[in-house]
This record gives sequence, structure tokens and C-alpha cells, in this order.
Amino acid sequence: MARPPAEWPTDPSHAQEFRALALRRAKVWQPPNAPADLASNPVDPSGALSQPVVRCRFLSKRAHGTSPKFDCVLPDGEIVKVKYGTYEVQAELAATRLLTALGFGADRMFLVARVRCYGCPRFPFYVTWLLDHLHARAFAARHLADDRYTDFEWAAVERRFEGATIEAPDAKGWAWWELDQVDPASGASRAELDALRIIAMFLAHWDNKAPNQRLVCLDPPGPRPEPCRRPFAIIQDLGATFGPNKVDLPQWKAMPIWADAHRCTISMRKLPYGGATFPDVHITERGRQLIARELAALDNHQVVSLFSTLRFGELDGGVESGAEVNAWAQVFLEKVRQITGAGPCPS
Repeated sequence: MARPPAEWPTDPSHAQEFRALALRRAKVWQPPNAPADLASNPVDPSGALSQPVVRCRFLSKRAHGTSPKFDCVLPDGEIVKVKYGTYEVQAELAATRLLTALGFGADRMFLVARVRCYGCPRFPFYVTWLLDHLHARAFAARHLADDRYTDFEWAAVERRFEGATIEAPDAKGWAWWELDQVDPASGASRAELDALRIIAMFLAHWDNKAPNQRLVCLDPPGPRPEPCRRPFAIIQDLGATFGPNKVDLPQWKAMPIWADAHRCTISMRKLPYGGATFPDVHITERGRQLIARELAALDNHQVVSLFSTLRFGELDGGVESGAEVNAWAQVFLEKVRQITGAGPCPS
């Protein structure tokens, strides 16, 4: 039986109040507890996502967004999301690995050579979208052959970041301007918030509407007190990064970290949607130093391995290109130099 992701069990009459309190207490960063490994999939406790062929059963749900994806149920009942056939596969894999290595929260993304989806139509995302449009999805789902399967090669499989989702009926996720509500006495410090803002700029996370971030509770499983004692804020949708045109090296290279390096300001106004929920902000020197220290710890070999293992060298023409991988790595390191070489930021 499928096990849906956990949600914070709040009384609806107090959901808005508890969400606001969780946001004020939210952390966004914790010191990494292991050396950065950008070349490997995350730890896989169940082993289900480490098999040569990952097998799952199609879960018929309404199609959302614009990128090809679907939910699938693993043999033990865990529900995972599968992304396929798009550059968002590389973007999300690379961005989540980097965030995790730096100490930020992110969903656990696995690069899987082959996903075998039982009960899957050949093009699940587009077929589901069409069936929803025709109000025929429920009927079609009842007539999919249980023993029929479709294979998806080099897909990204998402295992959600630990913690129950904290939401209110009228507030899904969190907007970047809401970070101003975090209380440094009980939640993330200003330096940690600024470090998160810089890495969002680094990745060109322009598609930053509130549902593309998530507020979670890291309290232990079981009966939970209310409100949440250990809230944590993460970015949950990173498919539209390394661009801004979703994995576009020339555009990513042309986008500077700083709007004004002398004043340490960053801005997404020139990106799609004029920055969306991300307001212009002056970065503190402590925030710059925090993210500069974490990024400077990554060497050239680690950065090259990030792009090579995630097949960035096959984006143009489908043939592995070491030159293409090195080009991505050099732009990455140049952006790191823009951060480490700036400052000191004015008070």
C-alpha cells in the first residue's frame, strides 16, 4: 500500500498560527557532517534506489507543472517522484547535491540508469494531462494492465527531505521575502539566511514562487507536539536552475552573482518574472564569509565530478564531451571566485 508523505498534524483552526511560528523559528543551514561527495547518489537506507533496475508501480495523480514527471510506488509502499526526458533531470540532481554538500536542506535526488514503471503509459505526464483535460483519468487508470511496464533511462528519482510538511490552507511553501520574519534568536541567523540567498543566486533559482520552497518539521516521528520544535526551510523544486533557461551554459555564465559587488547586493530582477518572490537584498559580511568558506572547500576535481557523473557532457549532441564538462566546471569555479573575492561587505 502506498505511504503518502507526512504532513504536519495541526488543528486547521490553528494552522496559520503554527505555520507563522514555525517560520519565525526556522533553520536553513547546519554544518555539513561529512566531506562533500558530489559524484555519488545520496545514502539509500532501503536500498530500493540502488538497484540496477528500480521497479515501481505507477500512481495515477493529476499532472502539475510543465516538466515530464510522475509519482511511483516502490515495493515497500514508499512514494517517489520520477523525472525523465528533460534537462531538469541534470539541473535538479546537481543543485540538490550541491545544497546538501554545503549544509542546506534539499530533497534526495537519485540518478537511476533505468526505472521500470508497472502500469505506466508510455508518456505518463502528457497522457495524464490529456486524460485530466478529458475527465477520463480515473476510467483509464482502471484499465491499465498491471503487468505492463515502461522503462525510463537515466531518470531522476526524488526521495523527499525528511520531516513532515508544515502548511496552512492558504499558504503552501514559503516566499523569499518571508525570510525577513525569521527570528535570529530562535531560528536561522542573518548570516545563514544570507548564505542561502547567495546560493539561490548562484544557481539562478528564478522559479522561486512559494510552492517551490517547503517548510518542514524535523521533530521525531510519532505523536508530535504543536507547534513544531524543529522547523527547517528548504528549496524543493530546483529543476529550473543553471540557466536561467534550465541548464544553459552561456546564460549561466553571463549571470553575475552581484548586482553591486562593492555594496554586496544581489538581485534577480533581470531573471524571469523580475525576481518573483526574491527581493533585492544587501548581504552581510558574515553571510558572504559563511558561503564562501563552504564553496572554497570544493576543489576542481569535485566540481568536475559533479558535472561529469550527471552527464552534463552529453547535453549537446548526446555524445560525452570532456570539454563541455570542463566548461561547466570553470563557470562554477568563476562564480565561487566572485563570492570569495568580494568584500568586506559594508555594515
